[in-house]
Amino acid sequence: MHSVAEEAIEFPRTVPPNAIVPGVRNIVAIASCKGGVGKSTVSANIAICAAQSGARIGLLDADIYGPSAHLIMGIDEQPQLTDKDRLVPIVRHEVAVMSMGFIADENTPVVWRGPLLAQAVQQFLGQVEWGELDCLFIDMPPGTGDIPLTLSQVIALSGAVIVTTPQDVALEDVERAIAMFGKVEVDVLGLIENMSYYDCQSCNKRHQIFGEGGGKAISRRLDIPFLGEIPITERICSGGDCGSPVGTSNANERGNFDALAGRVLSSLKDASDL
Repeated sequence: MHSVAEEAIEFPRTVPPNAIVPGVRNIVAIASCKGGVGKSTVSANIAICAAQSGARIGLLDADIYGPSAHLIMGIDEQPQLTDKDRLVPIVRHEVAVMSMGFIADENTPVVWRGPLLAQAVQQFLGQVEWGELDCLFIDMPPGTGDIPLTLSQVIALSGAVIVTTPQDVALEDVERAIAMFGKVEVDVLGLIENMSYYDCQSCNKRHQIFGEGGGKAISRRLDIPFLGEIPITERICSGGDCGSPVGTSNANERGNFDALAGRVLSSLKDASDL
């Protein structure tokens, strides 16, 4: 094997849709139309908890402009290339991880237009040695642009999970995300409400900082499953910053992520033996 930094990566022009990730049983997009809702934190911790349950899990950071999975997962090395020039995911916390952050200069912005973004996603999916996975989680970029559309064209997504916060402005974007997946015929497995509340240890009260009940209400209105809430905690925030995600902590600190991972996996069509 040799380092990916030793040679330039060439993007394939076409990838057969039925062969792009032959060893992956399920591919789940974790998405939001609005940035800043904590989607990458949710993606990483759900992937970790799913792996700890015994499933074989991968995580692809598809946010080309602002990759963060490598930071959240505590990875600072580069992936290797096989003798056949296939990228080898870096395994951390039992999850096989691939991210543009591994190979992009952290001080140099990625300034690519739509076609190059689409090619980069195909490169990650089709030229990564994922091996046999029960589920590959894809941390999607915000919005409804080239990358989500490309993914729906080159692979058969098993479903999508929408992440939101309780604010009205975030909830409005939920409808856009669901509408997009509807147009490309991808099932929405459910909605997760992040930053739902803060439990104050000083006053022993729950504070709904960004509003209350918005995620459940929009799930009922749009007839999609409500998968659960994630509170604001110091451990969740600090874990993502220092590369020690809360999903690696004890059961009390992991909070709702175990349950969320279980609900996402059980919602898949071939979940009976996961």
